[in-house]
Amino acid sequence: MRKAGLTKAKSSSQKDRQLELTCARIQRKAEKLNAEWRSLSTCFLPVVNDDPAWRYSRAAKAGDAAQGWKLHLSATILNAGTILKKVAPFLISCDIQFKAPASLQLLLQLNSGVSFGYPQVGKFITVYPRTNDEAVRLAAHLHKLTDGMRAPAVPFDLQYCRKSCVYYRYGAFSYEEIENSDGRKIPAIRDQTGKLVPDLRDKACPDWADNPFRGVSEPEISQEESKENPLKSTYRIFRALKQRGKGGVYQAIDVGTIPPRICVVKEGRAFGESYWDGCDGFQMIKGEAKILKKIESLGINVPRFYSSFELDGNYYLVTEFVEGQSLDEMMMPRKRRFSIRQIFKYARQIAELLAQIHDAGWVWRDCKPANLIITKKGLLRPLDFEGACLINQPTAFNWRTAGFSASENKSFLPTRASEAEDIYSLGTVVFYLLTGKIYQPDSSSVRALRRNVPAAAEDLLDKILVLPLREKRPSARSLVDEFDRLSNFIK
Repeated sequence: MRKAGLTKAKSSSQKDRQLELTCARIQRKAEKLNAEWRSLSTCFLPVVNDDPAWRYSRAAKAGDAAQGWKLHLSATILNAGTILKKVAPFLISCDIQFKAPASLQLLLQLNSGVSFGYPQVGKFITVYPRTNDEAVRLAAHLHKLTDGMRAPAVPFDLQYCRKSCVYYRYGAFSYEEIENSDGRKIPAIRDQTGKLVPDLRDKACPDWADNPFRGVSEPEISQEESKENPLKSTYRIFRALKQRGKGGVYQAIDVGTIPPRICVVKEGRAFGESYWDGCDGFQMIKGEAKILKKIESLGINVPRFYSSFELDGNYYLVTEFVEGQSLDEMMMPRKRRFSIRQIFKYARQIAELLAQIHDAGWVWRDCKPANLIITKKGLLRPLDFEGACLINQPTAFNWRTAGFSASENKSFLPTRASEAEDIYSLGTVVFYLLTGKIYQPDSSSVRALRRNVPAAAEDLLDKILVLPLREKRPSARSLVDEFDRLSNFIK
């Protein structure tokens, strides 16, 4: 028995060592790529204008156009440096102005489609041709220079040709704006008469503009188009619920069942939001399909898995549509919507869900009000598991939502998945439900923000949110009992 125990301990130690080596390898790669980018941007992008987020190849000068056909080169954080090295010398030799993000961290945010908006996904290098003919010539040569490079698609732009990382759209080169009917100021361009009109980011070619690429860059026919397409035959999408770099989430009707049923189709885009280890939207949704099937089989009340498939280079997961409102939606009409006792009952349910997920060997990593649905029966059901990881699994990107993620997970560098991440998120959810405010390290205490909260509840939240060492946070299983006692204590 003693020998078996020593063997098990040795195996565990070797596994921990391997995990540390994997994390260190990914981190070294991230640091190397970041250092390379700083050096390349200093060389090829020496000019910084009013917006420090972007660096330019040169300052604007006479002869530059104010608007026209701009080119976008897409890239991931893994091949951004390579692409810049391929195209920058050519563009500089042509005296063409272009810009790129000041850092790879900024490119990561750009490709997420969250911080800068979904239309900005993939817009890594922006090139400003001076004429239509120059735009066509540049696009052809840039495509040759970057042929074989893989990157996320640029929403709403037109692709130079299939599998190219070169895209184009008509738009303003220098900023102009007009006032909308509601008083908001929006970006503008001038039409053929010189009148300022909205510069629509979801339309690549205005109705009045001639497309000089027509007939020059014709998309190739995809082999996938000849295959069966479940999105046309089985799942009829009728509403987009969410769009971001890694993929879309859609509500659909599954006509392959009798009777037809409402479902959710989640899309994982190839190269969408690629991280330091190469994981992208495709792999995340494929991983979520695997996770859902696994934990659903253990009786955990996650959305039911219906099917999954690959199509045109992307991965699709079809699940049950969970009816109800999220905790976030329930809190929107007014603050402090729930009674204190009800909040602790919800907290107990969340703790029980987390305990079951942790017992199955996983960390959810996306526990937040928007991902917790209240059904008509008053039960909480969790959504979104594409960021879930095995406990202690090295992760190349800290999956997080601002305000609901552990304070130690603010870096973009690798870490190891821990149950403590979920516990912290649970604490922030409870804090939000009690106070209507997002928790910050310098936030006032719960009892200062809401009357009649028991001192025991404040002490418990301090253990979850304030303790600097995540290993000291309570387990989800122990919190089930703690929140149960608190809900029974309040009449």
